[in-house]
Amino acid sequence: MESFGQFIPLILIFAIMYFLLIRPQQKKLKEHKAMVGALRRGDQVVTQGGLIGKVAKVKDDNEIEVELAEGVKVRVVRSTIAQVLSKTEPAES
Repeated sequence: MESFGQFIPLILIFAIMYFLLIRPQQKKLKEHKAMVGALRRGDQVVTQGGLIGKVAKVKDDNEIEVELAEGVKVRVVRSTIAQVLSKTEPAES
């Protein structure tokens, strides 16, 4: 029984680390994945590099085309989108 008592502080430290660090990070990652998955043409976005532009085209699962200025379009990996500033309304069917 005494050997189990020595592991209690270690178990408590792991539990505290899980609830304070690991779990919030997983939640943040899940929210970012949902945000990036919902990107569509016309959304105004900010990349991790600090560039602000509008989504011109959703190319495939991993890449989008962002228009930074009129006539200036760059291909961006979806996961590098840091924030969506404004969303466009879905088109009427």
